[in-house]
Amino acid sequence: MANKVFPTVDLSPFFNGENDENGKKKAKETISKACSEYGFFLIVNHGVPQEFVSKAMQLSKTYFKYPDEEKLKCSPKSGVPLPAGHNKQPHNVPDKNEFILMFPPDSSFNVLPSNPPEFKETLEKMFICFSKLGELMESIINECLGLPTNFLKEYNHDRSWDLMVAMHYFVAVGAEDIGQSEHEDGNCISFVVQDDVSGLEVQYNGEWIPVIPEEGKIVVNVGDVIQVLTNNKFKSGMHRVASPKGRSRNSFAFFYNLPGEKWVEPLPQFTKEIGEEPKYRRFKNQDYQALRMRNKTHPPARPEDVIRITHYAISTSGNKKFA
Repeated sequence: MANKVFPTVDLSPFFNGENDENGKKKAKETISKACSEYGFFLIVNHGVPQEFVSKAMQLSKTYFKYPDEEKLKCSPKSGVPLPAGHNKQPHNVPDKNEFILMFPPDSSFNVLPSNPPEFKETLEKMFICFSKLGELMESIINECLGLPTNFLKEYNHDRSWDLMVAMHYFVAVGAEDIGQSEHEDGNCISFVVQDDVSGLEVQYNGEWIPVIPEEGKIVVNVGDVIQVLTNNKFKSGMHRVASPKGRSRNSFAFFYNLPGEKWVEPLPQFTKEIGEEPKYRRFKNQDYQALRMRNKTHPPARPEDVIRITHYAISTSGNKKFA
């Protein structure tokens, strides 16, 4: 079953120098349309070798089959900004998953597994591949938006806060189990590689639309930072992971992030220069991320009390659900 809603974009023209301007134009048009409607699309010929992805996925599956005693060797360090290492969701939350979180390979925050052999090295190589892909996608989105050359690159030049997560979703047991609750991503750009077990779903037109796993394809979505910068021109799509039935599910997610000290607000290109009022008030990224973290550490009793980017909306128009 192919993905009928979410388009697939061929990135090969961006690896061919200046020779395929028509291919680049077509890709940018498709990306712009997807980001304007639901914020998700898929990419092929993205520069991440499938053989490498397959190896990383197999090593990840092997790791997550280890007993807890082995995985506890990768417990996060104390005093770090985010719990890099192995984490498992508490039993009292609906999200049923465990994961390895890592910063860039040279970060002192990382606690990576020594087993299975080659897993640590493969994770580090995977991170580098995704980091390069993030830089390319950032430049493409920059062009899609008609921003000055390298605007986003100069605004978001610190790569030390990028994150990669190797995810393992447990088989559903209870009716209330979910792999990951509905949310938007709070960053700039996210990438997801899925195994062959479905689960990722995107909310569109009031329905949950599955993103069908397809070998060789990477899922891309823009996050809240891009939505605010563009004053809602590009959308940060609501998504979730349904608990797999009968089999566990594995994936990798890479988050191309914005440093905490950066201020975020709608750019003049999408407000005063085109006669539009800002839909969000200015905020510091680290403040928003702290609120998002509190959603997880102190889950609100009511779903409507979960802090989302609409927390910074100026008017009711910023709170409207997009189609």
